[in-house]
Amino acid sequence: MALAFLVTLLLTPACRVACQRFGWVDQPGARKLHQRPIPRAGGIAIFLGYAVAICARHEWTILPAVCAAFGTGMLDDIVNLKPRTKIAGQVLAALLACGAGVQIGGADVWWHIPLTIIWLVGCANAVNLIDGLDGVAAGIGICACGAALGSALIGGNSALALVTAPLLGALLGFLIYNFSPASIFMGDCGSNTVGFLLGCIAILWARTCASAAGMAAPVIALAVPILDTALTIVRRFLRKESIFAADRGHIHHRLLARGFAPRRVAWIFYTSGGFLGCLAILLAGGIYRSAPLLAAFGIAIWLALRYLRYDEFDSVGRVFFKGVLRDLLSAQLAVRELEAAMRRAQSIEECWMAVESHGSRLGLARATMQIYGRTFAAEFREPGERWSLRVPLNGGGVMDLEVPFGAGSTGVAAFADCLRTSMVPKLESLRPQLAFAATAGRGSTLLR
Repeated sequence: MALAFLVTLLLTPACRVACQRFGWVDQPGARKLHQRPIPRAGGIAIFLGYAVAICARHEWTILPAVCAAFGTGMLDDIVNLKPRTKIAGQVLAALLACGAGVQIGGADVWWHIPLTIIWLVGCANAVNLIDGLDGVAAGIGICACGAALGSALIGGNSALALVTAPLLGALLGFLIYNFSPASIFMGDCGSNTVGFLLGCIAILWARTCASAAGMAAPVIALAVPILDTALTIVRRFLRKESIFAADRGHIHHRLLARGFAPRRVAWIFYTSGGFLGCLAILLAGGIYRSAPLLAAFGIAIWLALRYLRYDEFDSVGRVFFKGVLRDLLSAQLAVRELEAAMRRAQSIEECWMAVESHGSRLGLARATMQIYGRTFAAEFREPGERWSLRVPLNGGGVMDLEVPFGAGSTGVAAFADCLRTSMVPKLESLRPQLAFAATAGRGSTLLR
């Protein structure tokens, strides 16, 4: 650990100068907090510090995989790789790690390899996503490494300690320059390498745990980046956005929006990482019963989500727990029944009767249809403030819909689509009949 710390501490200033010379800097922007260009490839120093330390101990096995992870991140820093190309490099690094014996559950079952790849690629990207504020990724990595090293020392696991200690030392040496206000960022070459190594350490750590609860310890130690990644994926899915799209919805963004200064946010992450690291050590060592520890972890996550107040999850809560889902299902069923009734209708009157019988379930206050000189109207609610929508019926007429404000009109859009897809074709098929009725003077007004 000491060697990795010294190498990283001494190489980081040289790395900073080299980044400035080659133009590897992070420019200020709308989503950035820094006001001047900052060197962004500090991961070079972290990688060299770690590599020198493990080579000094003749631990060569995992080095090719680490080189692949670092090289992928370095290319991304220089030429800005496409997401699929970057993931391909991460998969290559994960395959090399599997070849070096770093696998979830060993090598006796074939699906352990794809599971290991998913885990390692996920860890690399999780640290990359959380690396958006000075010192956060390095600090979280220190907390996770500290937990793994503490568990290794308590359990007498020298193999885990030898892999973890160099990364802990390298991150400590780098954090001196990366803490707010940072003079250098670790960049993708750093976050990719650190996340990949943390994933490998978690696998090696889980192997030493006898119980299922103990095997959850590495995941709990990495819960902060994992949670941030999971929230990002779910939020972007709910918003119908690409999971690779940038936004300001990460945990550190939410804390900044709550008024915390960047340094305070970093300390919040360190405190959270330290707390979770302690839980992980207690779980892995079997020092206390697992149930209270897992309950404390669950409560901490729940409180964090409550405090962050994501609009996406508030909306999901409304859908499931405040009747929105029931209203939506009722509206969808009404639309399906309306479509079936439209298909069975043999006259314009039967078409209107179908609309009239389902209007209330669709959240309408009033509906009026004008077609070939005939007018049909129905009231579904008491008078009040309303908004209106006009749906053209393919040149043959129009349907005017009135909807009360705040009445949960979840089915109106689906109803409007139904009018275009079901009623318009039906009206076209009835057009000769309607045209004849209009010319025969049967265009009287019908109010219901």
